[in-house]
Amino acid sequence: MPKLLLLEAMGNTGEYVLDAARDLGVEVIVVTHEDVYEDWYSPELKAKIGHYAKLVFTDFSDSEGALRQLEELARTEEVDGVVACWEFLTPLVARLAADLGLPGNDSSRALSCRNKRIMARAFAESGIPAPATVAARTVEEAYGLVRAAGLAYPVVVKPSEQSGSWGVSVVHSDEELAAAFATAQSHLFQDPHGIPLDAHVVIQEYVGGVEFSIEVVVVRGVATPLIPYDKFTTGGAKRAEFGHTVPAELDEASVRTLQQAAVAAVRALGVTNGVAHTELKLLADGTTRIIELGARLPGDHVVALMRQARGIDEARIYVQIALGLEPSLTPTADTAAGIRFLTPPRGGTLRSVSGIGESGAVVRSRLTVEPGGQVRAPGDNDSRVGYVILHADTAAEVNVAAAQVLADVTVEVV
Repeated sequence: MPKLLLLEAMGNTGEYVLDAARDLGVEVIVVTHEDVYEDWYSPELKAKIGHYAKLVFTDFSDSEGALRQLEELARTEEVDGVVACWEFLTPLVARLAADLGLPGNDSSRALSCRNKRIMARAFAESGIPAPATVAARTVEEAYGLVRAAGLAYPVVVKPSEQSGSWGVSVVHSDEELAAAFATAQSHLFQDPHGIPLDAHVVIQEYVGGVEFSIEVVVVRGVATPLIPYDKFTTGGAKRAEFGHTVPAELDEASVRTLQQAAVAAVRALGVTNGVAHTELKLLADGTTRIIELGARLPGDHVVALMRQARGIDEARIYVQIALGLEPSLTPTADTAAGIRFLTPPRGGTLRSVSGIGESGAVVRSRLTVEPGGQVRAPGDNDSRVGYVILHADTAAEVNVAAAQVLADVTVEVV
C-alpha cells in the first residue's frame, strides 16, 4: 500500500485529501503539533484520522528540526509522497520531497510561492504581467520606495507572508498607508504553529478589472490549466472574500487568456509537480495581471465545488501527483456550483444565524461559529461564521440563488 506524508491536515482541504487517499487505498501519516491537534482540529477531522490515518507530532516553528525529523520518519516508513494542506508548509514540503527524491516542486524557488515579496521579484524577472510592487521594513522606507517607483494612490498594502486576506488594505493617502503598514506588520508569527514570518510589508499598484481564480495541474513539469472561476470580494479598504462560483461566466477568448497567464506564472515560480492556485485579474482591454499564486490546493471548499460542477477531484489529483501517478483531468459533469460565506455586521458575540431558506439550489449549509461564540468584525476571512454551498445547471442560476440566500440571511451579534 502506498504511503503519503501529509503535513498539517488542519483546514478545509485536509479532509478532502484524507478522503481521496482512502479512496485510492493510500496509507496516510498526518503530521501536526500536539497542541494544534487538541485545540484546532475539528471532531470530524480527528475522527477521520482515527479511522484511517496515523498521527505524528512535530514542531513546525523550527523548520530545520522538523525537516530532519520528517526526513528520518519518511525513510523509516518508506513514504512514497509528501503533501501539505496548510500553505505555510509548502516550502518545507518542497525541500523534503527533494531530499527524499520524491515528486515535488523546485525547492530552490519554493519560497517564491509563499512570500509575496519574493514572488513579485520572480514575476518581474520572468516578465509575468503583475502589479508593480515594492517592499519595505519601515513606513518611512515605504514612502521613499513608493515615490521612487512612481506608484500613485490607491495602492494595496499587504504582509509578505500572511494568508486569508489578513492585513490587506487598499489605501488612498500617506496617512492611510501608515496605518495599513502598522496593521500588516503587527503579527509576525503565524498561528497556530508560531512560524516566524517575513517582516517586510508589500505595497502594490492597485489593479482594476475583475478578479478570478484558477488552478493549474502540473505533472513532471507539464502544466494543464483547469477552468477559471469567480472570486467575489468586498469593496472598500478591506477586500475579504465572500464567495466563489465554478465556472466563471466568460467567453472562450477570456478563458484562454486567464489559463495562459496562470501557466506562465506557474513556470516562473518553479511549480513542477502538484496543484497551483492562482488569483488574477482580467482587465477591460483583455489583458491580465497575476495577483498571487500558491503551490497548494484551493481553500474555501473549492475542491467540493469543482467536483460537483465538473466532476474533477483536485484532492485526488494532488495525492496522485505526489505519489508519481498519472491523474485524470477529464471533466465528467457540465454544471455549476458556488459557495457564499456568512459574515457578521460587526464583532462581538454571535447570537443567531437565521433565514437560510429551502432553495432547491442549496445543497449544504453550515455554521463554523456556534451561537455564543466570539466573532471578528468584517475585514478578512477569519470573520466568517458559516457558509452555504449551491448547485445548479449554470453559473448564472447559482449566482441568482446565492444573491437571494445572502439577502434572506440575518446574522445577529450582541
